Amino acid sequence: MNSHQITKGIARAPHRSLLYATGYLPEDLEKPLIAVVNAHNEIIPGHFHLNEITQAVKLGVAAAGGTPMEFPAIGICDGIAMNHSGMRYPLASRELIADSIEAMVIGHKFDGMVLVGNCDKIVPGMLMAAARLNIPSIYISGGPMLPGRYNGEDTDLIKGAFEAVGACASGKITEDELEEMTQKACPTCGSCAGMYTANTMNCLAEALGIALPGNGTIPASYGARRGLAKRAGLRIVDLVQKEIKPRDLFTKEAFCNAVTLDMAIGGSSNTVLHLLAIARQAEVDFGLEEFDRISGITPNICKLNPSGEHRITNLYEAGGISAVLKRLLDASLIDGNQKSVTGYTIAENVKDAKVFDEEVIRTLDNAYSKTGGIAVLRGNLAPEGAVVKQSGVAKEMLTHEGPARVFNSEEEAFESIMSGKINKGDVVVIRYEGPKGGPGMREMLSPTSSIIGQGLDKEVALITDGRFSGGTRGAAIGHVSPEAAEGGTIGLIEEGDIIQIDIVNRKLDVKVSEEELVKRKEKWVKPKTNTFANSYLKRYAALVTSASTGASMRDDFE
Repeated sequence: MNSHQITKGIARAPHRSLLYATGYLPEDLEKPLIAVVNAHNEIIPGHFHLNEITQAVKLGVAAAGGTPMEFPAIGICDGIAMNHSGMRYPLASRELIADSIEAMVIGHKFDGMVLVGNCDKIVPGMLMAAARLNIPSIYISGGPMLPGRYNGEDTDLIKGAFEAVGACASGKITEDELEEMTQKACPTCGSCAGMYTANTMNCLAEALGIALPGNGTIPASYGARRGLAKRAGLRIVDLVQKEIKPRDLFTKEAFCNAVTLDMAIGGSSNTVLHLLAIARQAEVDFGLEEFDRISGITPNICKLNPSGEHRITNLYEAGGISAVLKRLLDASLIDGNQKSVTGYTIAENVKDAKVFDEEVIRTLDNAYSKTGGIAVLRGNLAPEGAVVKQSGVAKEMLTHEGPARVFNSEEEAFESIMSGKINKGDVVVIRYEGPKGGPGMREMLSPTSSIIGQGLDKEVALITDGRFSGGTRGAAIGHVSPEAAEGGTIGLIEEGDIIQIDIVNRKLDVKVSEEELVKRKEKWVKPKTNTFANSYLKRYAALVTSASTGASMRDDFE
């Protein structure tokens, strides 16, 4: 075992002495040492309760004959970081999370690892670490928040707060009503109550085989969530004993399974960034083209908020992710032979799963659409690709043509939207917000929510080299690559240029001749931006790759 490097032999007496100082017994050091990575903090509602989840994990580890050793991981709340300079950090923090886990695990020679997280960048950061380190690992989430209630209807962070900002700005509701909605939108701990990025990644972890069935949908406040955490602790000791490692699970077929599930449930567009990054850490050849290929053959059979009216709780009660996977397996859309941390294959995990609500989890011949929830667009505006959550786009906006309203930052665009300066038919272009240009590839939830709150979601599109929250809906096209800061076409667009959007045929173009674009490129000068001296962001901007490859950090240097 790895831990023998710090627990066995005469030369390791000092190491044992330090461990005894913290209260471990000689008997504890004879057992597998299990890292329990706890992303608890008192800021994020999805992480506020993770000490309870972690305690259940540790009880499971101890019951199975392992020695749990807890250490922390950072976490940033995307919602709180939204629409200000703090939003430059969440995506960048994904790399910090993976790197810090690597440092702790290798520095202390753990035999196995249980990753306890929940929210947007924490989940992929943890899975990247698992793929990189390749020691027996299992991931357990804190579970989703329950929906709020306002005026007798379900509500959540997006509907009850972000979109309400636009409604208030346009005079549809008062500031007092906005505050009342805000206080009722998020009633419990847990990841925000929708098929946003956190819950999407927690669901996809089941398809990747790194999490137990139920990980994505059992609510945070339910006792079953603590039970699942204890089960994760029990399972990790068996994984160590059998030497089952993440790369045994993270095959190309497993990533295809995850994307297929993503398309079926209409998950967040951020999963494109995260699955590509995890695959890269696992040394699996998996590219953006797989998303478009799989989307073309996978029906969208679930429509949860923000794209639909059903909630994560509805999906849980309808049979959860196991029921969705069973439906996809029966249609031969996923590979059931892939391994999982249960010790069984995906097919064995879901063989007894049932659908209890055919409206929440539809049959394939009654799907919401014949293709998946995410589309990859290409054209002269996005030669390397752009991403849209098509399951959240109104039918009227699946094709659209309109004049560009060009902004060089999110703040400029948001101010214009809130001031009522965006007209029906416009295409809002927000650039220099990519991985390098931001830096940090900020989410544009506030601009898109304000457009929706003002009732313009069926008439105004938004494109950006930044990205979107999983809570975004509407004709919001992100990840435009190459980004503006790299001299991409999005940086050459001028006010009034006509933008053509054709989501059905996967096209994104600006109606400007190639000759004119060449002339503009010759004159293009990258705008001066904050250099973020003495900041992690400066190093991040220097090393981060394109969104089309997952916005991972470069490692192609000696």
